[in-house]
Amino acid sequence: MAWDFTTEPEFQEKLDWMDGFVRDEVEPLDLVWGGKAFHPLSDTLRKVVDPLKQQVRDRGLWACHLGPELGGEGYGQLKLSLMNEILGRSQWAPIIFGTQAPDTGNAEIIAHYGTEEQKEKYLLPLLNGEVFSSYSMTEPQGGSDPTRFTTRARRDGDEWVLEGWKFFSSNARTAAFLIVMAVTNPDVSAYQGMSMFLVPTDTPGVDIVRNVGLMGESLRDEDAGMHALIHYDEVRLPPESLLGGEGQAFAIAQTRLGGGRIHHAMRTVGMCQKALDMMCERALSRQTQGSLLADKQSVQNYIADSYAQLMQFRLFVLYVAWEIDEYHDYRRVRHDIAAIKVLTPQVLHDIVQRSIQVHGALGVSNEMPLGRMWMSAPVMGLVDGPTEVHRVTVARQVLKRYQAAPGLWPTEHLPEKIAAAREKFAEYLELEVANL
Repeated sequence: MAWDFTTEPEFQEKLDWMDGFVRDEVEPLDLVWGGKAFHPLSDTLRKVVDPLKQQVRDRGLWACHLGPELGGEGYGQLKLSLMNEILGRSQWAPIIFGTQAPDTGNAEIIAHYGTEEQKEKYLLPLLNGEVFSSYSMTEPQGGSDPTRFTTRARRDGDEWVLEGWKFFSSNARTAAFLIVMAVTNPDVSAYQGMSMFLVPTDTPGVDIVRNVGLMGESLRDEDAGMHALIHYDEVRLPPESLLGGEGQAFAIAQTRLGGGRIHHAMRTVGMCQKALDMMCERALSRQTQGSLLADKQSVQNYIADSYAQLMQFRLFVLYVAWEIDEYHDYRRVRHDIAAIKVLTPQVLHDIVQRSIQVHGALGVSNEMPLGRMWMSAPVMGLVDGPTEVHRVTVARQVLKRYQAAPGLWPTEHLPEKIAAAREKFAEYLELEVANL
């Protein structure tokens, strides 16, 4: 049998290089251009960013989530998980390494379902880091529930006509194209009646009504909002805009969201580790009431609980990544993907909250990154489906492994089990009685 917790030396060298590279070269970008990660590069910023991307390519670490035939390294989810633990520390790092959301998931479904022409037009620029993309699924009245979607795409001769509203389409304001989920056959189940479309953002009728920011981002900051409310106003699309077959949107979405969910969890491991590192440093740096914070039992509890929680979460994420690599079937492991999606916001919230507490007033100030990290927790509870839905998925899938008790009493009912055990050993029990 194989049961191993080691990383081969050759890949560990790559991870060690990434760790130093992200710390020394990429994290400074967050401090100077933190809000520009998903914006088109200015001439000045391009002079900084392009050489960093080239270093990543030279090391064979660019777009590692896809195979060599698509410009990646085909490392698989397990190695990608180890990489994302490092990339999760920085806003810019996923972009510098070509693994940023939502582009990774969008690239994956174009690679799986796109035609050669679609790959040439949309996938290659995405993989080369030349453009951004947006996944336009959620609707104002229906959230992420596909049974409530009303955005329609109807045929008009050879063309499709797209009409409806989408909400929280992340990065739409700077994206070159959108992947839009729309109802194409309202007479069948939503799971068979929806299709995906590739839509350039400059197509007539694509109206970004406003860009919504996250909590903590000012309504007065016009550059803050990156999650668009879009009206698709009689958008006319050629037949080659259809991604995959008609009616395949739900299957395509599950392929995309399965990968996206675990990638969020991978990056969250890195963010949690950063919060724990900050907590421990603070505990060893500050004194109160005559001793270090590190000597206080409450702070020790914070550190111990955070370490244990992070290690459990990390190992679970790595295990699910291994499952995906082993089975190449997201549906087979969807209950475990759903389970880590449930854990992601909780673990992130708990560890960051404790780190804030140990930092005191400084922790809630804008002079530390903890506030931004803390606000990521509720976001993680909603992206790619709300926590409550994933709990239902986990429960339903786990319950399929069981069946109801065959009789009146549970199978572990002790009186019944004792009676069965006594019957099993009846002849020996009779000997004991005879020998008395």
